[in-house]
Amino acid sequence: MAAKQTFTTEQQSVRVLKVGERVRHILSELLARGEVHDDVVTAAHISVTEVRMTPDLRHATAYVKPLLGASDEEVVKALRQNTAFLQREVAQRLGLKFAPKLKFRKDESFAEADRIEALLRDPKVLRDLDDEDEAGEGAD
Repeated sequence: MAAKQTFTTEQQSVRVLKVGERVRHILSELLARGEVHDDVVTAAHISVTEVRMTPDLRHATAYVKPLLGASDEEVVKALRQNTAFLQREVAQRLGLKFAPKLKFRKDESFAEADRIEALLRDPKVLRDLDDEDEAGEGAD
């Protein structure tokens, strides 16, 4: 019997990132090829923007963004209804001892970026930023 392989903290975190990226690629491929037999999923073009793994690699949270105006909630609901199929496919293609349990969430990072961009364009914020620039010039 082989000794259990031990990883340093850095190696473990790199491994978690690599496995997460592999899961993301597998899910993206399954969705792009239309392998999920669900009308909502096949009708929507879905981007898997990120997969976050737990350190033990047993749980994966996939962040998805439907493109071309599809409803986030509908798509996430449809993916959740097809989780068992997707988990089986990921397990088969990943080749790990344990298949990660998948969770799907909508990716809100784009909406957050838009919100921050809108705040930065606000006239009051622009005025404050201009005041800081002028104050910084006089300090030289």
